[in-house]
Amino acid sequence: MSIAENIARVRANIAAAAKEAGRDVSEITLVGASKMNDADACRQAIAAGIDVLGENREQEMTKKLAEHAYDGAPLHFIGHLQRNKVKNVVGKVAMIESVGSLELLSAIDKQAEKLGVVQDILLEVNIGGEEAKSGFAPESLEQAAEEAKKCANVRVRGLMCIPPVAEGEHGSLPYFEKVHALFVDINAKLYDNTLDILSMGMSGDYEDAVRAGATMVRVGTAIFGTRNYTI
Repeated sequence: MSIAENIARVRANIAAAAKEAGRDVSEITLVGASKMNDADACRQAIAAGIDVLGENREQEMTKKLAEHAYDGAPLHFIGHLQRNKVKNVVGKVAMIESVGSLELLSAIDKQAEKLGVVQDILLEVNIGGEEAKSGFAPESLEQAAEEAKKCANVRVRGLMCIPPVAEGEHGSLPYFEKVHALFVDINAKLYDNTLDILSMGMSGDYEDAVRAGATMVRVGTAIFGTRNYTI
């Protein structure tokens, strides 16, 4: 199937899951996770009406920016961002979805100040408590949000999570529900309910993410096909 056909199928699945949950499908943004896909694949996704493109790796993003791969769609950074690469990302993307430490938050704020911009971000929640993953532990999320509010050149738009590898058909759902509860809580406590983005769900579980309240899903393989990791 073509990228356009895959996007249509994913959108239909999102619409069905939203209807099941009593939600309006217009609340949900589809991010095409274009890691390890070339500029032409990105252009095909844009032509097919993808809402946003998301990149995981700064080096690949920089190369494809030079090739104008993202012209016509907002670009998000959705992968692990090293502090020494912050200068290559801030101001070049509409949003950094993967801010999972106070050190990274501070580095983004400083670089945004240098550029005279306000960088939109999401705070990443390590909902499974996995050592190998970045992100704030649920119990330290409120403190992180308080710190973020002090940053003049960063604007928190919401939360992001990558749950542990799921066991069973709906294995991710309990994690999504926990993050949604955190989102509702922190939004009311600290942000006067102005946060508008809850980014969760990938190719294997985006429908459950929609059922649990996601407003943004990050879908790669189901749109672009299986990645070739031997390249």
